[in-house]
Amino acid sequence: MDLKQYITIVPDFPKPGILFKDITTLMDNGEAYKYATDQIVEYAREKQIDIVVGPEARGFIIGCPVAYALGVGFAPVRKEGKLPREVVRVEYGLEYGTDVLTMHKDAIKPGQRVLITDDLLATGGTMRATIDLVEQLGGVVAGLAFLIELTELGGRKKLEGYDILTLMQF
Repeated sequence: MDLKQYITIVPDFPKPGILFKDITTLMDNGEAYKYATDQIVEYAREKQIDIVVGPEARGFIIGCPVAYALGVGFAPVRKEGKLPREVVRVEYGLEYGTDVLTMHKDAIKPGQRVLITDDLLATGGTMRATIDLVEQLGGVVAGLAFLIELTELGGRKKLEGYDILTLMQF
């Protein structure tokens, strides 16, 4: 299935000059959403995943159905102040400043094989920070899965040494 036909390109969003890749038109098509999810599930099965991790919010949209299909848990990565129990945190750089991601301290057990999912690989900053959280907790990042990779932004370079699945490249 050509998943690109289900991605809507929105010009000048969120600011002029950006061609936003809208995944909601893939998600609202049951056949396309299932196909994309199934591709990631197949990849995850090969990696013998113990738990799926995803950064908010679209990492949840991708990761939760994958975790469900695999019969494993899902651990959310959230911005600071959003998780109610003790967390590990990582600060990471943005284009203009920094941000913080957190994860419950007991979300990953040492040695667990982790699949990290997100909708989009752009610069790689969010994914790199998510990897750092998983590894702080002793998890083994067995794979990274994305619906879309924006190749011109070079995010893959920040993720060297990790196995990466992308279903579409723009």
